[in-house]
Parts: sequence; C-alpha cells; structure tokens
Amino acid sequence: MKELAGRLTALDPDAGAAVRVIAYFDRLAEHRAGLEALVRGAAVLAGCPARLADAGRRVHLRVDTDGRRRDTDQPPDPAWPSAPLAPDGAPALWLERTGTPTVVDAVVLERAAAAIRLVLDRTRGRAPAARADDPALVETLLDATAPEPVRLHAARSLGLDPTAPARVIAPSDGPPRILPTEPDAPPRAHGRQPSADLTHPHPPGRAGVGPAVPVLDLPASWAAARTALRFTAEGTPHSPGPRIVYADQLGGIGLLAELVVPGADPPPDVQALEAAVADAPWMLATLHAVASTASLRSAAVEVNVHHSTLQDRLGHAEVLLGWPVRTPQGRLRLQLALTLRHLGRV
Repeated sequence: MKELAGRLTALDPDAGAAVRVIAYFDRLAEHRAGLEALVRGAAVLAGCPARLADAGRRVHLRVDTDGRRRDTDQPPDPAWPSAPLAPDGAPALWLERTGTPTVVDAVVLERAAAAIRLVLDRTRGRAPAARADDPALVETLLDATAPEPVRLHAARSLGLDPTAPARVIAPSDGPPRILPTEPDAPPRAHGRQPSADLTHPHPPGRAGVGPAVPVLDLPASWAAARTALRFTAEGTPHSPGPRIVYADQLGGIGLLAELVVPGADPPPDVQALEAAVADAPWMLATLHAVASTASLRSAAVEVNVHHSTLQDRLGHAEVLLGWPVRTPQGRLRLQLALTLRHLGRV
C-alpha cells in the first residue's frame, strides 16, 4: 500500500494522499481502535479539529489538531464538512473548517465514519451478552467514551471485580484481553495463569501488556498496551527482540512512540540500519545482540560466534552505518535506531 501511494502521489497528489488515508484507517480498524483514536486520526489527517456527536448513543467527543481531546458544548456549524454514520442518517462526524471540502477531506470523513460505525455497532448497538469471553463486552469496557455505568456492567458481566486492579493485553493478532492482577503485583513473564481463556497472559505471537489499574481506568491500560505492542518483535533472527513488552517497564523510552508515525519515511539512522541489514544475513541479529547484552563477549555468545569474529563483523557494520557501535554513545545510537525501526513498522 505504501509503494502504491508513492506511485500515485507522483501522478496525482490527491490520489496518493487518499490511498494513505484508506490505509491508515484500515490499520486502526484492524487493531480495533476506539472512538477517540478514530476521531484523532480524522483530525490529524485533515489538519483541523474533528468532532463526533451521536445523540442517540450518547457519544460526544472532539479532538484538536494536536491530537488532544478537547470536548465542547458548542453545536457544530452546518457549513463544516460532515458525514453520517448510517445511510440517510443525520451528520455525526464533522471536520471543523469552512470552505470547499478537499478530496482528502471526503476520504477522511468516509473512512472514519465507517470505522466509527463498526465500533458503535459492536459496543452500543446491542445489550451485552452474558458471556465471559464476549469481545463486545471487552470493547465496551475499554471504551473511554462509554458511560461509567455501562462499563461497570460490562466488567461485572466479564466476571471482573470492579474494586480490584486489572491490566489489558494487546496481542498482535486478535482482540484485547483483560488480566486481573493482585494490587501492586509486578509484571511477570511467566507463572500461574488464570483459567479463563479471556485472561490468558500469553497469547500466541507478539503482545503488549498495559499497567495494572482500577477497572474504570482500563482504557488507559489498553492505550499503553497498544504502545507497548509497537516495541515488540518476533524473536527471530529476522526480527530479533522481545515478543512480550510491558508498558510499565518502558519508562521514558515509551515517549518515542509518540514521535514515530508507522509507515512514514524513516529517519537517517534507520535508513542506514536498513542498508546495513540488507548487506549481510547476520547483520540484524548481530547488531541487536550488541545493543541488548551487557558486553561484547555476551553478544558473541548470543549470536554463537568467536569474539574475534564479532569484532570483524562490527568493523564492517560500522563502515556501513557511519558511526561506531562499540562506544557508549554509539551503542545508544544503535539502540535508538533499532527501536525506531520497530516503531516505524506498518
């Protein structure tokens, strides 16, 4: 899709931008993004505040161009570009600007409205079923825009104690899962697992794990879990790194996720890293070992080569990268480049 958008942009900038919008909202829908994330996407892509107002389902939220939610009681201007959430329905999604809508505006409204309609149909369109693994109940509980009584009802229907903390798991493939936890319990990678499949702490593949919070704060844990997911890898030579990442162990590194837009042009250090990785099949695993172990000897053991062989490899890598990786500053630069490479994945 990224390559297609690039080719279309060369022929028709509006068409290329439209394809990027479609791909963006498809990714959000695939990862079951919530209402606020969808409205935020509309605001950022359109370059103006976006507003969702569905009186029938008591949904009102507004996101500014900086991505921050800033709700208002002021009614929408009928002159703003808008879209309904259902055929022949009243306008419910607005882009707050006047003038003739652009092609990009129209695509943003159409794709965002379609994605929002799916979320509302799942979470507000019917009464929650009394099933402990009902994904609609989970999504309702994780929707910060849902009324508090509705979310508490969903929590109880899922068998959760509203007074006990829980954390959210964001798998790379599949719906979110909620894991009850003990108060002040540290994150763990192994141990006794809850019996319910819904709270299974280790879904297949990659997963981000949000912090333990009160049940009504689970939307924040869900957002943090999705951020943590972006820092995961497959744990293979072609994608080295941890499969499970805990948001509360990221610290300040988690701020990098706010700076990197998936699919955007990578920064120069990541471009240099990609060129180096393409040069030799051992390159990525070797550089990851250097960046993630305590010493070069530990890195040599990690990739199963002699210390002198590792030194030769690093000399070759440094020529391709354009900076040293055996100094503290160069190692930090390598760690950042590897992390930014993960975050830039579509």
